[in-house]
Amino acid sequence: MSAPIPFLDLKREVAAIRPEIDAAIARVLDSGWFILGDELSRFEGAFADALGVGHAVGVGNGTDAIALALEAVGVGRDDEVITVPNTAEPTCAAIASLGATPLFVDIDADTMMLDPDQLSAVITKRCAAIVPVHLFGHPAPMAPILAEAGAIPVVEDCAQAMGARLAGRAAGTFGRAACFSFYPSKNLGAYGDGGAVVTSDESVADRLRLLRNYGQRVRYRHELAGHNSRLDELQAAILSVKLAHLDGWIERRRALAERYRHGIDHPLARHPGVAPGAHHVYHLYPLRVPERDRVQARLAELGVSTLIHYPLPLHLQPAFAHLGYRPGDFPNAEAAAASMISLPLFPQLTDDEAARVVAAVNQVLAEVGGG
Repeated sequence: MSAPIPFLDLKREVAAIRPEIDAAIARVLDSGWFILGDELSRFEGAFADALGVGHAVGVGNGTDAIALALEAVGVGRDDEVITVPNTAEPTCAAIASLGATPLFVDIDADTMMLDPDQLSAVITKRCAAIVPVHLFGHPAPMAPILAEAGAIPVVEDCAQAMGARLAGRAAGTFGRAACFSFYPSKNLGAYGDGGAVVTSDESVADRLRLLRNYGQRVRYRHELAGHNSRLDELQAAILSVKLAHLDGWIERRRALAERYRHGIDHPLARHPGVAPGAHHVYHLYPLRVPERDRVQARLAELGVSTLIHYPLPLHLQPAFAHLGYRPGDFPNAEAAAASMISLPLFPQLTDDEAARVVAAVNQVLAEVGGG
């Protein structure tokens, strides 16, 4: 019997680059410097260059990245911040941490990105920022979002979209600032928590550097209260190693996604939409299927591990019940949440494993719907 197919296996990644990782870690240990040192400066420079922005500011994690970016562009208590209900909870946790109120708009039914046509009905005088989410590795439609936003700061959530592009331009370079997560499962992941905010606005970058380090530019002189959220030297060194491999890993993700797109051919399968001009980097491959829970259970029986991202939209989460949303308020997001199943997809997945996933999905959908 064939071995089960994991949803993600980071041990394979580590094995492939272990000598480089060991050397990077040894370099940090030998230096004796672990916070706000040369490794972070080097990574921040390389990361900014990879995206084509002026500044990258390493922070403790992706949630902090969103909160600090919003604070840096002026969001505070009792402000409103617009985002989508089909993202991960940390997007809204970051908004709520500032005392701001998250407001939602529905998504496009095909791409599952923010629908810019919904924005004008939600924007009020209290709206202090808009957070489009480049979800699953697909870029949000930034041109119409920016047009609707006008003078309202746009802060991009790029947690799942490092390497994604829109009309040749990198996700994360459209708004006033953009936020990245380096959680280990991401396309560019650390071996621990980590995040970054990027911007080409000098004043935003300066404020971010203050905010992440207790509000101090000079030690023990605090210009504002600030926070403790710093990407440490070990993670920065690891990320520098992995950044050099990122383009190859993304191309492998895209090749695997094409195998799924062309191989899973049962009519009940709805593949993720890709907008014209979008360069999808497939952090996830969310296939939409009927009887999703039954499909997931049957795939597990066949040795294929899957996950569900995210089964309950944010507007229906208990944590945000006070916002007053009800089932049916965002039908496209709710329909997506009820039908998506994320298939195994990571650069070290083998061709044979991908073929087995394709065969298993087609088999299960035939069992569910015939044909």
